[in-house]
Amino acid sequence: MSLDLLRAGTVIPAHPLALTADRRLDERRQRALTRYYLAAGAGGLAVGVHTTQFTIRQAGLLRPVLALAAETVDAEAGRPVVKVAGACGDTAQAVAEAELAAGLGYHAVLLSPVVPGADEAYLLRRARAVGEVLPVVGFYLQPAIGGPRLSPAFWRAFADLPSVVAVKLAPFDRYRTLEAVRGIAAADRGAEVALYTGNDDHIVGDLLGEFAGRRFVGGLLGQWAVWTRAAVGLFARARAA
Repeated sequence: MSLDLLRAGTVIPAHPLALTADRRLDERRQRALTRYYLAAGAGGLAVGVHTTQFTIRQAGLLRPVLALAAETVDAEAGRPVVKVAGACGDTAQAVAEAELAAGLGYHAVLLSPVVPGADEAYLLRRARAVGEVLPVVGFYLQPAIGGPRLSPAFWRAFADLPSVVAVKLAPFDRYRTLEAVRGIAAADRGAEVALYTGNDDHIVGDLLGEFAGRRFVGGLLGQWAVWTRAAVGLFARARAA
């Protein structure tokens, strides 16, 4: 049911990290953040991505951060909520992180495209391996923070992987966004892959526009981690329009 919600489209904030003054995980406030998103009407949470991505792995916090969010959602949501876990690194690391997420009850993995020295063929093999563990959400990341340029042919092949359920497009570039959508739309499975905007600079335009005959069904955004009830309302207005 949660994957059906992901495919249909919803608001998915990128979950921030709550720290104490001495920069340790603040479990009470971390749980409070999760409860805030549930109360604000978010349809899902992405954990281990965005502001919870960059150093939690080195600090040994990936498991506790993923576990806190999953436990809170399971105990308090009372409705379907999509739980998306971030995975990054080379194939072995990404598969191991997907296995951790699966064990904690996550529904899908948002797969970072940043692997130093990797070409498109490697990224496709890596996504296929991760997809043997959990459904995959692709990620087109802006180059300003290390995202690679990915061709329409890559996105066509990526969308045809049987485990791919959605793609978050966040290159912050109109041309690259359109190229990726065209690639996905040309895939045999293209209609089965949900499009999510991560373009913080073009949220409303993405939600209202039509691109290569396809529409964005939702957003997976760091910008939606604040004023979330307003984001839920904006999303509802966009869907109604």
